[in-house]
Amino acid sequence: MKERAYFTGIVGAAMLLAGPAQAGPLAAEARNQVLAGVDAKKVETVGRAVWGFAETGYQEQKSAALLAKELKDAGFQVTMGVVGEPTAFVASYRSAPGPVIAITAEYDALPGLAQQAVPTKAPIAGQAHGHGCGHNLLGAASVAAAIAVKKWMVAAKVPGELRVYGTPAEEGGSGKVYMVRDGLFKDVDAAVHWHPSGANSAAQSISMANTNGKFRFHGRSSHASGNPEAGRSALDAAEIMNVATNYLREHVPDRTRIHYVITSGGGAPNVVPDYAEVFYYVRSPDPQVVRSVMARVKKAGEGAAIATDTRMEFEQVGGVYSMLPNDTLGQMMDKNLRSLGGIEWTAEEKAFAAKMRESVPDARGTIESVAQVQPYAVRTDPDAAGGSTDVSDISWVVPTVGLGTATFVPGMPGHSWQNTAAAGSSIGTKGAVLASRTLALTLAEMITSPDVIATAKAEMEKRRGPNFTYVAMVGDRAPALDYRNNSRVD
Repeated sequence: MKERAYFTGIVGAAMLLAGPAQAGPLAAEARNQVLAGVDAKKVETVGRAVWGFAETGYQEQKSAALLAKELKDAGFQVTMGVVGEPTAFVASYRSAPGPVIAITAEYDALPGLAQQAVPTKAPIAGQAHGHGCGHNLLGAASVAAAIAVKKWMVAAKVPGELRVYGTPAEEGGSGKVYMVRDGLFKDVDAAVHWHPSGANSAAQSISMANTNGKFRFHGRSSHASGNPEAGRSALDAAEIMNVATNYLREHVPDRTRIHYVITSGGGAPNVVPDYAEVFYYVRSPDPQVVRSVMARVKKAGEGAAIATDTRMEFEQVGGVYSMLPNDTLGQMMDKNLRSLGGIEWTAEEKAFAAKMRESVPDARGTIESVAQVQPYAVRTDPDAAGGSTDVSDISWVVPTVGLGTATFVPGMPGHSWQNTAAAGSSIGTKGAVLASRTLALTLAEMITSPDVIATAKAEMEKRRGPNFTYVAMVGDRAPALDYRNNSRVD
């Protein structure tokens, strides 16, 4: 692959293509039928249930089962455990030959973010994890949108196939990557996704490519005071690696991000640790930079092992591309979002948000902004890239469009207790319902607009460059089903 050449092609300031082929909006009757099919109460009850399950990547048994049941009960054919991921599924409704349109559903929680649905920090006793990225709402709204569109397809005898991809372990486990790599999207014509946010926007943007993995050091234990000379500290190796990597930061391309956490470092100060593990992420808007920088991080680990007379093993856990935005589909999504408008909060919800914003004194944005739809744009400049997502891999093989709605209090940090609280509250539900309604309209319009889909495909091919061949960042490894497990591996 020549990702650098492709990347240069997608970030040029003048890259925006000519306007998309325009299909007429859904007829008023069809639009009303689609919107009437979105069950707001289901979005709430399913979203709250998954919020309570709070299951992390590849452990989402209850969450996946609930979403799959909702789809099966609605008449979808559901296949569980696809591509070696026990909590992944594909649900399909096919009425007749026609376009194949996909929507993704996520449902994994984050470690360490258990929080009550209140505006002040209040952990939940006996619970470790929480939906600090709002994936409980993400899955619930996507499923509700798909069910609404399926009902309309049946009633209106609309040809085509609608698929819901239940995708676990978005948070670092790269669940969707294995689906793309193993061909589950090869016959899909267009894909839709959404994500909880602090604003309502259908703007399209690049994201950070990302590779991540665990460095495991094996040494020799001994009494740290009685005979330290007999020990070989695996923790020393991990710390030396971290120091070397921190010096590396000065010598990597701009916009590169390197972050890590020591997941195992010994059990007692008076025992020289014979095992240590450190979990690293490397990100950049350019997939090739990600690969090259991680290669240098590996050298830091190898050097640390030599310096400490220990042994180092590396396991790549996940890896994703940067997002390939699609203006053709983005304009369609934006039109549908604007037709619905923003979100109205009650006085109680505004008070909840105001109290929560006290926890972040320099919070950006305003509470009033949730009533607005933000301006549409397609951003391909490197500064537009923030986080990473495995949806990105889909966008390189299928025209893909995304949406964000205000399910969080504006100005709150990502992956935070504040977002966990909002995702379990009526604030989160209102944002998810808006997302579900927008997604449903967009899915319905896509499946009846082959001319727009053709234009979207042409745009994708132009943005990714000539002679492109998709090669997954995770290589040929099986899904890392235990990546949230920090126990010792020998």
